[in-house]
Amino acid sequence: MPLEGPARIVSELTSRGYNAEREAVTHIAAADQPAAVLEQVVEGMPDDALVVRTDHVEAVLAAGEDPSVSTGTRPADQHDSAGSVPAETGGSVPAPTTDSEPNAQIERNSDPSLRSLEIAGDMTGDSTGTGEYEDFVAVFRDRLERLGGKLRGRVNHRPATAIQSMPGGSEAGMVGLVNDIRSTASGHWLIELEDATGTFPWLVMKDREFADMVDQLLCDEVLAMEGTLSDDAGIAFVDSMYFPDVPRTHEPSTADRHVQAALISDVHVGSQEFMADAWNAFADWLYTEQAQHVEYLLIAGDMVEGVGIYPNQDEELDVVDIYEQYEAFNERLKQVPGDIDIVMIPGNHDAVRLAEPQPGFDDRLRDIMSAHDPQIVSNPSTITVEGVSILMYHGVSLDEVIAELPEEKASYDEPHKAMYQLLKKRHVAPQFGGHTRLAPEEEDFLVMDEVPDIFHTGHVHKLGFGKYHNVLAINSGCWQAQTDFQKSVNINPDSGFAPIVDLDTLDVTVQKFS
Repeated sequence: MPLEGPARIVSELTSRGYNAEREAVTHIAAADQPAAVLEQVVEGMPDDALVVRTDHVEAVLAAGEDPSVSTGTRPADQHDSAGSVPAETGGSVPAPTTDSEPNAQIERNSDPSLRSLEIAGDMTGDSTGTGEYEDFVAVFRDRLERLGGKLRGRVNHRPATAIQSMPGGSEAGMVGLVNDIRSTASGHWLIELEDATGTFPWLVMKDREFADMVDQLLCDEVLAMEGTLSDDAGIAFVDSMYFPDVPRTHEPSTADRHVQAALISDVHVGSQEFMADAWNAFADWLYTEQAQHVEYLLIAGDMVEGVGIYPNQDEELDVVDIYEQYEAFNERLKQVPGDIDIVMIPGNHDAVRLAEPQPGFDDRLRDIMSAHDPQIVSNPSTITVEGVSILMYHGVSLDEVIAELPEEKASYDEPHKAMYQLLKKRHVAPQFGGHTRLAPEEEDFLVMDEVPDIFHTGHVHKLGFGKYHNVLAINSGCWQAQTDFQKSVNINPDSGFAPIVDLDTLDVTVQKFS
């Protein structure tokens, strides 16, 4: 099989047990005789090297290509007597493709001029929080300023102190953080809004058409209200309520060509319940013709099971050492075709701080998870893939949303509906001091300044997707069977699924591997 392009070069190097830097692959592909150069590069690799680097290729090119060198390209169906590939690749044999020879490796479009991947909002290395009182003030001021800016044009807003000095019967509007929510003896709702100047109470009458919206509120989210002051001006009767929200007119961006992304999360390598067979089937599928347009793999956290996450977790671990868990995960990454771009964020089981936003992994863990040179960014982060913006957030706050809101608005069976609530609030974790641990920073990295085209989460181990105001929301399930802990809290996971998104249409298909 001739080496006709970068994708086939990557496949050939992967079959030899090597990863490769993209520039190294580009140099090989640009050579007059790429097969000969590849052979010389492989023959000259140090014994302990696992990655073909640019300098390896440049050394061969500088010495001059030898056209007499055999291509060494293995027939597509050639494996050892056990039917396996070298141990360095993870031992996964590509599945047979349709209408082709067994185990043929398809060629993806690896033309770097067509691929595009940009990162925004990665706060790794930019944490400023010290835990001081001023940090908490700064993060809430930043939240109110940025989300309030999306609301101030919709109401004739006044600061809390200005409203307090207005005469009774006046029309008033305010933008603020929800400081308190409580019901009155008569069944009405009293909502206290807070801004930088103070607080003011707003009364939602139980017979108003928007009274059911109160059930969707969380403390600390940003809200706008309009209403009429009481005769003594001590309270305002609410006439309208506004969320920052996604505009109903939102038009998502799409890719200019047919290209797909696989969205997964919660791999949990190291757990006794990690579904190795399902992962192997997924990795095998990525080599088939059916997956030839999958050029991106986006992993939304919990690469490993972690240590000490919940009571008696050690009894359910297959790999006890945290670094060995990441080494085992890296072996799983090696099973993925080397010509797929990978982006990963951490989750609450990963070895990073629990408080959100979570910086990306430290250098030691990044070095361990080096297969295919993945992009490792913070939780949350927004990535733009060929013009399509994708907000990646692990999703710990979904537990809180589901616990606080009515079941028809948010449930584990339909996790995407809980994601709709976060989109409405334009914040991935609005409630402070609850189940979700939040770190105060000078900037609120959890605000959704821009509307994403796709919102991708994990954490709850349930599969669900749908569209909210044209934003595609996907919770991608997991790769872990039900644990004893999950049984104790009545969680029945959706395991071994891989949602595949057509980036040119934002259509979703779900591949099942369990």
